[in-house]
Amino acid sequence: MSAYPTTSREIRLASRPFGWPVPGNFRLSESAVPPLADGEILVRNLAMSVDPYMRGRMNDVKSYRPPFALDAVLDGGAVGEVIASRSERRREGDVVVHGLGWREYAVVAATATKKVDTSLARPSAFLGALGMTGLTAYAGLTRVAAFAPGDTVFVSAAAGAVGSLAGQLARVLGAERVIGSAGSAAKAAHLRELGFDAAFNYHDGPARDLLADVLGPGRGIDVYFDNVGGEQLEAAISLANPFGRIALCGAISAYNATAAPHGPRNLASAIGKQLTLRGFLVTAHQDLAGEFAEKMAGWLAAGQIRFDETVVHGLENAPAAFIDLLRGANTGKMVIQLQW
Repeated sequence: MSAYPTTSREIRLASRPFGWPVPGNFRLSESAVPPLADGEILVRNLAMSVDPYMRGRMNDVKSYRPPFALDAVLDGGAVGEVIASRSERRREGDVVVHGLGWREYAVVAATATKKVDTSLARPSAFLGALGMTGLTAYAGLTRVAAFAPGDTVFVSAAAGAVGSLAGQLARVLGAERVIGSAGSAAKAAHLRELGFDAAFNYHDGPARDLLADVLGPGRGIDVYFDNVGGEQLEAAISLANPFGRIALCGAISAYNATAAPHGPRNLASAIGKQLTLRGFLVTAHQDLAGEFAEKMAGWLAAGQIRFDETVVHGLENAPAAFIDLLRGANTGKMVIQLQW
């Protein structure tokens, strides 16, 4: 049995960002670890996730998730080892996923955790390919965008955590062509290594021209998995085939905007093309979790899908990693390793 810790380091929101976050918006702090109540467990976090959606929660605005409170510890996905338990549901030594990241130790209700099998993959994979990230890609592609074999698929931010999986899933499920956009020539080349048929660096010119070039004359897209919004969404609408489907997963191009962001100016063309644009939250598709987990485990084991991680060591470096994530410094999932 591990010694019960008395204190835990944690990251608090010191101030609300205006535009791009800066290190001064965060503060490394320490708090006492409370004793367990019935039904609770103590988790020693092994790794935590930083994700683009967290930027919106740093604003004091109404959204689908409540904003982070000032001078309070942040939260988010984490995976860790149970080191004390007052619940029959979890034993010491279990590895669980939960929602109290941004801290070294978490006291959490056992019912708010999911036990994971680390014989399938390293613990951090359950924050990414085998976790909510992977489920987001799967649900967005198969249900929201109603993917069908033979579709031509375009994925933006395709070197990121969700995008890289969405593109590979499309390939495995029988897409005719899979195209990705990324923020550098090296990332575009990496997408081709992952099995994308074509990829472009969106810094190289207007998104519509770049997408049209890789599609070829007279060709369009059937599915767009949107992680970016803005100019790339506009390009996808422009080059969508009739009855095309667009899954609106994220709009990272606007997350740090201090003025009105670039929006698609061609929405009217969605009428004539009879396009479907549908926003989604992965929390509404939890019924797919079992199906997804079984399939993804098989694809990973067979080497049909690969997943990348950009690993940063140390809780104290989590704010910088989050800022780097928003600037596109990651390839695949950005993970903060807390214990190694």
